[in-house]
Amino acid sequence: MNDYRSRFGFHTIPFTREISTQQRFALDIFDQTLTALHRAVEARTSAALIAPAGTGKTALLRALIAKLPDVRYRVHYVKVTCLSKRDMCREIAAACGAQPAGTYPMLVRRLQERFVSVASTDAVRPVLILDEAHDLRPDVLDMLRILTNFEMDSVLMLSVLLVGQPMLHTMLKYSAHVAISGRLSHIATLRLLTREESSRYIAHRCNIAGATVVPFDAAAMGAIHELGRGNLRAIDHLAHKSLEIAHDAGAAVVDTNHVVAARSVLLP
Repeated sequence: MNDYRSRFGFHTIPFTREISTQQRFALDIFDQTLTALHRAVEARTSAALIAPAGTGKTALLRALIAKLPDVRYRVHYVKVTCLSKRDMCREIAAACGAQPAGTYPMLVRRLQERFVSVASTDAVRPVLILDEAHDLRPDVLDMLRILTNFEMDSVLMLSVLLVGQPMLHTMLKYSAHVAISGRLSHIATLRLLTREESSRYIAHRCNIAGATVVPFDAAAMGAIHELGRGNLRAIDHLAHKSLEIAHDAGAAVVDTNHVVAARSVLLP
């Protein structure tokens, strides 16, 4: 089977995760969210990014990190699992280069000392990104209040960015977590794409992959939007598989039949 790239005029494989921040899809809601989160970090406050899976959280995070120069910021990324307070502190310590400790109180102290050292010695602002934060245990979520408390809450030292799915929003509403939710200067959300935005997104991904003509007819792009429900990840999977199926069928353009066939071999 020949590579479908030559048939449709692509220089690289389209609709993959391998896309630079400079090539990301420009959309007002993404740009506004990126600006809001960047302002929160610049102000040395904490924030949250909450959205369903596949709506562009990771791409937005990468864009945010790209806006935080190494000469001013030290960004630490931790992907959350359901850990105890002590084990979560250990994960954060490993990411931040803090000295290990056996007990939870000492771990918190070592982490705070590390953040102070980074800020004073290296003259950079520490930023901690906790991805998949909807998987945080309630006691661990509350622990972040302690972790961000410096000099009796009189110094803004560490910015924490909680990133997760809508369950995180529900967790932050609980009265038990009012102390941590009250520390968030901004809670950003993302939404699914509209039909018109989905078509623009498909065209964008085709263009940056080298195609001078978008190899999807209008009905196919509409079908991808409907079947993918405007979810970026679902659109990528459907578009990529549709191209393969159209190529195998010897078609010059993707139509709705190819999209339906693609949907039948992908998980719902």
